[in-house]
Amino acid sequence: METQELHRGRLIDHIQLVVRDLPASQAFYTAVFEVLKIPLGGTGEGYFWADELFVSTADSEAAQGELTGRHHLAFQAGDRATVDAFYEAALAHGGTDNGAPGERPYHPGYYACFVLDPDGNNIEAVFHGEAQRSAPSVKVTF
Repeated sequence: METQELHRGRLIDHIQLVVRDLPASQAFYTAVFEVLKIPLGGTGEGYFWADELFVSTADSEAAQGELTGRHHLAFQAGDRATVDAFYEAALAHGGTDNGAPGERPYHPGYYACFVLDPDGNNIEAVFHGEAQRSAPSVKVTF
């Protein structure tokens, strides 16, 4: 078994999306994660994963034959330019516009875009404005 890493101290441990067209989803997520500087963690027969997101086909063991419903996932971007690039990469790789990059009324400095992935999930890239992190995450290696 290979060494694996988990990042603790965040709300979400992992999310699974079960999709109709795995190659279309992999092309979409590979492109937008490249913009966010998040590498794919791995791929296999019927799945791929990156960070805490696991994407699989309906016939994978974990999916139990069912597609997931429509979800809203928001990914953090490091700056406004990354939000803009995320939007362009998403549209160029099978995404559909669901809200062009711009300021949102959620709080001052909230800059985001929204796209629908190939399965209709509402995917957001958001930059909350300049801030100082105490740590990127807590890494646990096993």
